[in-house]
Amino acid sequence: MAFQSKKLINDPNDVVTEFIEGLIETYPGLQYLDGFPEVKVVLRADISGAKYDKVAIISGGGSGHEPAYAGFVGEGMLTAAICGDVFTSPNVDSILAGIRAVTGPMGCLLIVTNYTGDRLNFGLAAEQAKSEGFKVEMVIVGDDCALPPPRGIAGRRGLAGTILVHKVAGAAAACGLPLADVSAEAKRASEMVGTMGVALSVCTLPGQVTSDRLGPGKMELGLGIHGEPGAAVADLQPVDVVVSHVLKEILSSETNYVPITRGSRVVLLINGLGATPLMELMIIAGKAVPGLQLEHGLAVDRVYTGSFVTSLDMAGFSISVMKADQAILDRLDAPTNAPNWPVGAEGNRPPAKIPVPLPPSHSIQSDKTLSRPEKLSPQGHILEGAIEAAATEVVNLRDNLNEWDSKVGDGDCGSTMFRGAVAILEDMKKYYPLNDPAETINEIGSSIRRVMGGTSGILYSIFSKAAYAELKANTESVVTALHWANALEAAIAAVSKYGGASAGYRTLLDALIPALSALKERLNAGDDPVDAFIISAEAASAGAELTKHMQAQAGRSTYVPGDVLASVPDPGAMAAAGWYRAAALAVKEKYNTA
Repeated sequence: MAFQSKKLINDPNDVVTEFIEGLIETYPGLQYLDGFPEVKVVLRADISGAKYDKVAIISGGGSGHEPAYAGFVGEGMLTAAICGDVFTSPNVDSILAGIRAVTGPMGCLLIVTNYTGDRLNFGLAAEQAKSEGFKVEMVIVGDDCALPPPRGIAGRRGLAGTILVHKVAGAAAACGLPLADVSAEAKRASEMVGTMGVALSVCTLPGQVTSDRLGPGKMELGLGIHGEPGAAVADLQPVDVVVSHVLKEILSSETNYVPITRGSRVVLLINGLGATPLMELMIIAGKAVPGLQLEHGLAVDRVYTGSFVTSLDMAGFSISVMKADQAILDRLDAPTNAPNWPVGAEGNRPPAKIPVPLPPSHSIQSDKTLSRPEKLSPQGHILEGAIEAAATEVVNLRDNLNEWDSKVGDGDCGSTMFRGAVAILEDMKKYYPLNDPAETINEIGSSIRRVMGGTSGILYSIFSKAAYAELKANTESVVTALHWANALEAAIAAVSKYGGASAGYRTLLDALIPALSALKERLNAGDDPVDAFIISAEAASAGAELTKHMQAQAGRSTYVPGDVLASVPDPGAMAAAGWYRAAALAVKEKYNTA
């Protein structure tokens, strides 16, 4: 299936030049050569080629891999970046213009990724520059470890490990070393690094159609950064499995791509391919470090996580592992003002986690003060049934709540409520003093507070605390239906006070306020408490459905157009109505079987 891609661009033919213009506006330390559209070169604004007294470091390639390469131009890293069209090697004239603009008496080093077009164009430009009297050396980086050892002259592809080579070379040049020494350090660094990528989708070129040739539930191991086929297409696996496989491929003794053995010191680079959230990249980093340490016996000295060499909007990542010694670490730690070089942690790391300084709630203590009674009272049995039914209903509602919330909020109402419900079900088995209703409600609040984030979590924590305080004030030995109604009233008042919402605001209160009104009305009329509970649950459900016709005045729904709101009920109100009704039905069942 293919469809027209959506891009924030003008003319697809102008994306590279317009990118460069925006980059220079953003970073005053950079400038570009006035040769658009044929010559697209970004260079440091603080140097003049004829007078530059250090080795110039020049790299580049096809665009679409941003921030590579222009984002790594700066003192201590690249002196210039040559930008080709998207996924197209820069032409010889553009490369030559870059060499002439930044190369002084010390000469220049060209760092080139191992693709045929880049090798040929940079190679011809180097020969032409030499004929003009420039000192030029070239290092080719091929760090790909995904494919079997290549046949013929193609060699391994250049991937994100190239950025580490840029940094080593840039730092060496900044120290004033001669061209031969800078070139030697860059070549050595290129031989120490291996990379493998995993893609969840292919990328879409500007102006082209989008195609998911991988299909749903598939990933491609070793997919190239231009969308070229990788080693294999496989079913999507948990990140632990994927990371472990990638590390084994990079460090394989069969291919022997990198000279890394147990006991080696290494640097780790986690690279996003363009559409991978930072959250997922950090998850990958969190799995890769212990994998290198425990499975492969390596000391991880530096970790860099972010997007360095992307592939437009491709979803996926690559992992680069570089063998490190103190000389390489010194180069990586050396200062640079290149805009997109990350800050890596140096030296000994402090402990990754320390104890939470706040006193724990009963729900996370193993055996303190409150616990589940060995024998439940009749009231305890009823309370247990009501809680279990309410929490189970929330678990079952998760997908519906998320679907509704995706239209009127941020799409996580069901998942947030689910976490709270699961915690309640688990904690009830161990900690809830079910024969004491007030303390049980307090413990429900502790469970919610521990696992539920966002607005829902804090509102239900306030709800529980207020209900607990009202129940605790009761001096009678038995909690009556009227006591429960008063507790519900106190909880609603607290949520309204601190949350700012009231009836008609399109929130959970639009289910609970009608329920309270019906409950008190029926109890005051002398109805059977169980029947009153059931009637109030029907009022809660009706109130939740009516939220379709309300204009939101609280929460993220306030930003949603009215016609969208009219198509779905408020997820928070539906959740409240769901657990309230489930609790009422469970109480009725318990009384009927008593």
